[in-house]
Amino acid sequence: MTRKVSIALDAMGGDFGPDVVVPAAFAVLERDDSVNLSLVGLPETLEDARRAAGGRYDGRLRYVLATEVVGMHERPAEAVRRKKNSSLHLSIQEVKDGMADACVSAGNTGALTATARYILKRLPGIDRPAIISAVPGLNGPSFMLDLGANLGCSAQHLLQFALMGSVVAEGILDIERASIGLLNIGEEELKGNEVVREAGELLTRSSLNYIGFVEGNDIFSGKANVIVSDGFVGNVALKTMEGVASLISSYLHEEFRKNILRKVQGLAASPALNALRDRLDARRYNGASLVGLNGVVIKSHGGADKLAFETAVHMAIIEARKGVPLQIGRLIEDQSAECIRA
Repeated sequence: MTRKVSIALDAMGGDFGPDVVVPAAFAVLERDDSVNLSLVGLPETLEDARRAAGGRYDGRLRYVLATEVVGMHERPAEAVRRKKNSSLHLSIQEVKDGMADACVSAGNTGALTATARYILKRLPGIDRPAIISAVPGLNGPSFMLDLGANLGCSAQHLLQFALMGSVVAEGILDIERASIGLLNIGEEELKGNEVVREAGELLTRSSLNYIGFVEGNDIFSGKANVIVSDGFVGNVALKTMEGVASLISSYLHEEFRKNILRKVQGLAASPALNALRDRLDARRYNGASLVGLNGVVIKSHGGADKLAFETAVHMAIIEARKGVPLQIGRLIEDQSAECIRA
């Protein structure tokens, strides 16, 4: 029997706020009757949502009143201190209070990260929470972390990222032992800086399925289920991927519109092009998880549309059902016990 879960949604976050979040919420409720949702937003937003729902989701859709909104460019520290009645803050508080199993927000990344750390606290044994997200690959998605939460990391931090990443990948991909690769400038043992080399040694001695160093061109190859790096490198890699995907899309669009013959060729190739577009569609990989906390927090892209936000909610549902924070906590305990025995 499918476990019922409840997810809190920050209705005001992101570039489009309730115009995206509310329709996405209705779509999730229509698709999965084992999911309950809490919409957290300003009074007028909640009233509009009630009217639009028309009583269809009574008992499965809660409305949580917020009186403030965290802007996309507000400083994280200010949001934590001064916006305790914001939709972002109250969405995370729903998880803390046990009213929701997870929360999803497309709001300010820095504010979400800082507020989640303040409210939910770190798991024992975790020094720094990290941001993890799926990236497309030849054999299906892989997971990459950290994607920007931590710019400077120690070897121990990278080991912790690998532990957390393995739990997420195994839960989402439904596999037993996720393969772990450490992002480096080469596969040889002597390549990379001291932190990366030391992290490689720690991972080799761990119980994880560590396959060694991987390079940037391995991110999409399917060589590893989890790619580990510090937040600086990870974020640069992520933004580079997004830029390349946009470039390819623009080039294809331009080439197939150069003349009449190209337009005809484009029509003939449209099934393959549509399939390619779907496989590379960033909306289908939306939803970055903030792992290492006492709760599930999912960050949606700020510019997410309805489909992309649904994808982020789906990730929250899976992580909530799999009990990702609990699994991470257990793995950290096991790893610590191994270190003591060694």
